[in-house]
Amino acid sequence: MRSPLLPHPPATPSRPRLTTLAGAALALLLSGCASRLPPLATVEQLDLDRYMGKWYVIACIPTFIETEAYNAVETYRLEADGSIHTVFTFNQGGFDGPVKRYNPRGFVRDPVHRSTWGMRFVWPFQAEFLVTHVDPAYTRTVVGRNKRDYVWIMARTPEMPAADYDQLVRELAAQGYDVAKLRRVPQRPAAPGAAR
Repeated sequence: MRSPLLPHPPATPSRPRLTTLAGAALALLLSGCASRLPPLATVEQLDLDRYMGKWYVIACIPTFIETEAYNAVETYRLEADGSIHTVFTFNQGGFDGPVKRYNPRGFVRDPVHRSTWGMRFVWPFQAEFLVTHVDPAYTRTVVGRNKRDYVWIMARTPEMPAADYDQLVRELAAQGYDVAKLRRVPQRPAAPGAAR
C-alpha cells in the first residue's frame, strides 16, 4: 500500500483524452482574430451534394497536427439537419504510421452561396472554413481562411497533375498566401483499377 506521504505518479492521459485536447487546441488556434487582408472570394454557388465525399489533401499550410501527415483524407457527408459530418484521417509520420482521426462538424454559414462554413472541432468554437475554389467537375478544391494562415489543396484522387497544382499555387500567391509555407502531403498512389 502506498504511503499517503509519498507523491503519486502523474496520471497518463488516455488516447481519447489526448485527441480531445488536440481538438480543443486546434479549435482555439483556428478561431483566432480576424485578418487585415481583404476577405477571400469564395465559390459563387457551391453544390453541396456534389462537394460531399472523399477529398485527398494534396498540399497545405499545415496546422500543428498535420506537420507530419501522410495519406491525409477529408470526407464530408451532408446530414438531414444541414450540418456536415466530417472525418479527417491521416497517418502520423509515415505511410504506415499510426492513424489519426478527427471528427469535426461543418455548419454552412452562408445559405445562398453555401461556400462559407464554420468547422467545429470542440463546442462552441467554429473555425473559419472557406471554399475558395472548386473546378467545374468537382475534382479539385481549395479551402482557405481570411487570415491566410492555413490552406488546403485537395483532389478526388491521391495525385494532381502538375499544371493544375501550379495554377492553384499561383492563385494562392495572388490572394496573399505565403506559398513557401505549403507542404506537399505524401499520398500513397491508388492501386491500378482500385476505386478512388
